Amino acid sequence: MSLTRQGRHYLLFGAIQWLLDWGVMVGLSHLGLPVRQANVVGRICGAVLGFWLNGRITFAGSDTAVGRVQFMRFLVLWLTTTFLSTVLVGGIDDYLGLKWAWLAKPLVEVGLGLLGFLVSRHWIYRR
Repeated sequence: MSLTRQGRHYLLFGAIQWLLDWGVMVGLSHLGLPVRQANVVGRICGAVLGFWLNGRITFAGSDTAVGRVQFMRFLVLWLTTTFLSTVLVGGIDDYLGLKWAWLAKPLVEVGLGLLGFLVSRHWIYRR
C-alpha cells in the first residue's frame, strides 16, 4: 500500500474528522458545557467516523483488518491522545481563555494526528 495514497486519505479523512470534532467542541462549549467535557464529546464524534474510514479505506489491504482487536488498539491510542488534547486545550482555556482554546485546538490536533498516522499504519489496523 502506497505511503502517498495512505497519507492523502489520512489527511482528507482527518480533515473531515477534525471539522466534526472542532465543530462539536465549539458548539457545546458555546452552549455552556465546560471546554474539557466538550472536547471529549467532540473527539468521540470524530473518532467513530475516523476509525471506520481509515480502517475501510486508508489502511485497507490484505494484511489489515477492522475488527475487535483493531478497535481495542484504536481505543488505546484514542484514550492517550484524548487525554493529551484535553489537558492541552483545557490548560489554554484556563490561562488564555475560551477563544484561544478554540483557536489552539487545531494545532493540538495536527500534532496528535501525525502520531496517530504512524500508530495506525504500523499497529492499529494490522492483523
